[in-house]
Amino acid sequence: MKKRQRGFAPFRKVLVPVIHGCNPLPALTAARLVAGQGTVLLVGFVRVVEKESLSVGAVPAREVRATLRKLTTGEHSRYRARVRVSHTPWQELVALVEEENPDLLMLEWPCAFGALGVAPEIALAHPPCDIVLVRGPIPGQPEHILTPLRGGPYAELALRLALAATHSAHARVTSLHVRSPLPDAQSTGTARPEAAFRGLARVLANLPEVSQRYVDTDDPIGTIIAVSREADLLIMGASVPSTDSDEPLGEVADQVLRESPAGLLMVRTKRPMPSEVASEAAGQTAISVLVDKWFAENTYHADEFADLHRLVTLKEQQKVTISLALPALNEEETVGGVITMIKTALMDEVPLLDEIVLIDSNSTDRTREIAADLGIPVHIHQKTLPQYGARCGKGEALWKSLFVTRGDIVLWIDTDIINIHPRFVYGLLGPMLLSPRISFVKGFYRRPLKVGSRMQAGGGGRVTELAARPLLNLFYPELSGVVQPLSGEYGGRRSALEQLPFYSGYGVETGLLIGMFEKFGLSTIAQVDLLERIHRNQPLEPLSKMSFAIIQTVIHKLESRYGQAMLEDVNKTMKLIRYDNEQFFLEIEEIAELERPPMIEVPEYVRQNERIAQRE
Repeated sequence: MKKRQRGFAPFRKVLVPVIHGCNPLPALTAARLVAGQGTVLLVGFVRVVEKESLSVGAVPAREVRATLRKLTTGEHSRYRARVRVSHTPWQELVALVEEENPDLLMLEWPCAFGALGVAPEIALAHPPCDIVLVRGPIPGQPEHILTPLRGGPYAELALRLALAATHSAHARVTSLHVRSPLPDAQSTGTARPEAAFRGLARVLANLPEVSQRYVDTDDPIGTIIAVSREADLLIMGASVPSTDSDEPLGEVADQVLRESPAGLLMVRTKRPMPSEVASEAAGQTAISVLVDKWFAENTYHADEFADLHRLVTLKEQQKVTISLALPALNEEETVGGVITMIKTALMDEVPLLDEIVLIDSNSTDRTREIAADLGIPVHIHQKTLPQYGARCGKGEALWKSLFVTRGDIVLWIDTDIINIHPRFVYGLLGPMLLSPRISFVKGFYRRPLKVGSRMQAGGGGRVTELAARPLLNLFYPELSGVVQPLSGEYGGRRSALEQLPFYSGYGVETGLLIGMFEKFGLSTIAQVDLLERIHRNQPLEPLSKMSFAIIQTVIHKLESRYGQAMLEDVNKTMKLIRYDNEQFFLEIEEIAELERPPMIEVPEYVRQNERIAQRE
């Protein structure tokens, strides 16, 4: 996979018409502010009235070309040398939008509409792409951005603009929620703004860089205008005009455009408006903003952390210790190679890891002997904390690995990796040493699938794509940007992991991911590209069992969220289909995904930590 550029730049191309007779600077400043590393494309337009020959536009076109050359500076700006001279420049602009497919079209308010020969209500009724109306003055480096959000159809785009602008200018952002019912809520049955705001509120709760302000008032327009005096840039969605209104942007937007002292970006999306303007679904779409932002800022590449001496320096500066726990069950063919590679590179040659332990699930082959011969402490999880019983499953091994390790950071990698490389460990560790706010890191990679004697690139991860990611998209959309939620290569800070319950079986990865999100927030989770992982592919039946357990795990989490039992009467046995002697039959297997409490609640763990603290 390609390395992603750090940072949040969600707009790849912004189109700014440079129109004869209009000042292009406010729109250009706004475009540069929100485009980040994207491209700002400038195109010149000259309007000639219908009764005159187009030839009269030659001199204005020359002036516009000079302006284009003057304005186009920096590697992320470019312009079209051809200036369009037309009786109907709006139609030419619409055609250009279809050709260039920009993310945003910046139009200065109100000059651009008259100069393009189109009425605002006509242009905005069917916009060719997402439009931003720009009313200056627009600061190049705003200090305070205000974003009124009600949850309507344009709130998502307004929030995206605010986040992009603050990333470029390092401004502080305040979201303003004016709690007031729509005037016609009783007569039309339209949902209250509070209902529409729920989806946005869920997003804002995971955006620590955005401070939230709530105001109860019967004068929402006056409140927005008054609060905007505290900011130097106001970004908001256009309101929806009523059918009998002469105001093309609606009453709220038109009055704010006229009276707000702050520079203003007013957005209108191309997407069709939902049937209920203030529907909760309109607010829910804003979650995509949160996911896009998280993916851009919290997705790393293992190569970023290949300088091991730098990682050791960071580790020493932060005075943290690091443990690697290797869960295993009958991995004699690969466990020796995994241990030798990691121990040599990250303990013997560079002191990055403080301990490596094998947490075995009672293997019947030579897995434990191989690890012990290589000097690695071996623990059988069924014999660890025996007073709590011996459950089967990888999750049980991971939970008990917290008891037998000592590091401030605990990492896990599977022991069946054929193409083992130190990046599987240092890639996971890097984001946590780089950023104190990150407490949990998931690995992802290409997973070739062996079909017969051939390898299909990227054909692995079937349960991920058919069960885990669809479930997360449905019920935990904030986590929909996690590439491989079921990967076995991940880790976290002990201070966070010890506060989370662990599922004992196949649901452990899903449970930990959801648990981290619910307890500590999306911004504490990161993911890292570990390139490619080759391992033993499983047949379909074990994958079916895995899916069954993962679905149980998600339902368990939903029970906690909504405080309602759902699995009590749900079947926890799976009917497996068998075929033998030319007939089909069913075999029943119980797959009940059980949960262990947070390790911090286990008395033996607490006492052990107290003894260690006293010795230190």
